[in-house]
Amino acid sequence: METKTLLLNQAEAFVRQRGFDGVSFADLADSQGIRKASVHYHFPAKGDLSLALITRYRATFQDRLHAITASHDTGGARLLQFIDLYRDAADGGRSLCLCVALSVTQTALPQDTMAELSTFHRDVSAWLETVFRQGQADGSIQHGTDPKAEAHAALAQMEGAQIVARAAQDIARFEAAISTLRARAL
Repeated sequence: METKTLLLNQAEAFVRQRGFDGVSFADLADSQGIRKASVHYHFPAKGDLSLALITRYRATFQDRLHAITASHDTGGARLLQFIDLYRDAADGGRSLCLCVALSVTQTALPQDTMAELSTFHRDVSAWLETVFRQGQADGSIQHGTDPKAEAHAALAQMEGAQIVARAAQDIARFEAAISTLRARAL
């Protein structure tokens, strides 16, 4: 695996556990047994690292959403798989998904990273809106009213549930926070 990919993998793990402000190029260099200048070769500034992280994460997450769509026929089944993506990313309450970790430290992020993060949220909300529309149409999501509003609320609920679980380091907090959403899916 090439150095840039290894650095991105390690940086993502650090950001998800420590937050973006808790990651330094010295930590990345030490984790890979290279000099700090080598990290700067791949990412001249920390803002370049943040942009590379969210760009890669957005593409990977879209692939996961496409896979859910391809492998599950009902809106309810898709919603449950989406919930599981966020639950798995919480790593038992020890971590946050990258989008949540970056969202809570956005004052430290450059505008291009913020724009990519905004695009991530827009894309996920749009996908969720189709899930809620599907769930209304096939009857697999109960109590549906406004798919667009439900999509935004569901995304906020997932991200908030991760933060609560991370703060307590207890995945049961995640489950409690999303239990009403999970119960709606048939």
